[in-house]
Amino acid sequence: MLTLQQIKADPHFIVERLAVKGFDGNKPIARVLALDDMRRQLQLKSDNASAELNKMSASIGKAMKEGRKDEAEKAKENVAVLKEEQKALAEELARTEKEMLDELLNIPNIPYEGVPEGKTAADNVVELTGGPMPDLPDDALPHWDLAKKYNLIDFDLGVKITGAGFPVYLGKGAKLQRALIQFFLDEASAAGYLEVQPPYVVNEASGYGTGQLPDKEGQMYFVNLDRLYLIPTAEVPVTNLYRDVILPADRLPVKNCAYSACFRREAGSYGKDVRGLNRLHQFDKVEIVRIEKPENSYAALEEMKDHVRGLLEKLGLPWHILRLCGGDMSFTSAITFDFEVFSAAQKRWLEVSSVSNFETYQANRLKCRYRGEDKKTHLCHTLNGSALALPRIMAALLENNQTPEGIIVPECLRKYTGFDLIN
Repeated sequence: MLTLQQIKADPHFIVERLAVKGFDGNKPIARVLALDDMRRQLQLKSDNASAELNKMSASIGKAMKEGRKDEAEKAKENVAVLKEEQKALAEELARTEKEMLDELLNIPNIPYEGVPEGKTAADNVVELTGGPMPDLPDDALPHWDLAKKYNLIDFDLGVKITGAGFPVYLGKGAKLQRALIQFFLDEASAAGYLEVQPPYVVNEASGYGTGQLPDKEGQMYFVNLDRLYLIPTAEVPVTNLYRDVILPADRLPVKNCAYSACFRREAGSYGKDVRGLNRLHQFDKVEIVRIEKPENSYAALEEMKDHVRGLLEKLGLPWHILRLCGGDMSFTSAITFDFEVFSAAQKRWLEVSSVSNFETYQANRLKCRYRGEDKKTHLCHTLNGSALALPRIMAALLENNQTPEGIIVPECLRKYTGFDLIN
């Protein structure tokens, strides 16, 4: 969340930047400032009451020693009244602080200065394009037909077991899926990311820490008996490893990677864009997460983009990078770059990765800090990226590599699959 220091330093700037995301910050920012003023006044009253209590307590002891019992008893009555007043002040202060926190939690991150203005995905900016564009015949099959033809994925069986959006991978389809996971993990390890294996469910504190709560509560699967949430991405548990942690400066940067299944309700999604692997409720993904000093985070962001680009180039997929406009960015992000691959049979671009810098927004929620050379603690910057999400990668690989003889497996995956052709 935004810090009070950020807001108080220049509230007009905060409101202007929030408008780039299409968020009207006038009322919530004014409310935060008003609540902060109220909080400080209540704190002052509470501090004054404490000082008065200490003074009166000392006077009672002195009066008792000097035999002025009536005066001491009267002072005790005044102390009792003051204690009740102080208790009421403490309760009002706690309510005010909670109200201010709730207000702050519902204000999105401000976009970085390099974020273009715009309202929808149509306003995103294509920054770079690369990779070989396949030349398929007019009768090329989409991946859902290829999956059926070669018995790679059974969507109907997934519906039977669970429901739509939970496919069952079979035979070479399952092996190709596992090969992609291992390839992505090995590439991340080679780039210096420490692999972790996180839980697939998290508590509310973790959801609030990375900003899924309260913003995306309706998009997560909720285990109500235990008040736990199925993770929408490994970003949530991995970043929360550093919640309430003060890192020594020489431990930065922290670079982690993790494979996990991901669970998303995708409420309201329907139509041709969700067919096959295009949009699922459960899917696999390898995530990279970084904890950085603020001065290094944008160089780290470029490194992460290069890493994702390198994966797509090794897979031989056509790709482009989008700089997201303010209106298409997430609640928590300061800047986001989406990677899309071209799905030749569907003749459309499919998002396979988002790489984001959250600056101090998540770190402030997490209380993720580092101790600087000045011996003071400072908020870290957090970043993450998909490297990569599997379903649409799988879709593009099946479609783009289809031939009359079968589907060609990219060379970088063959040592994992044990085969170079699906037929």
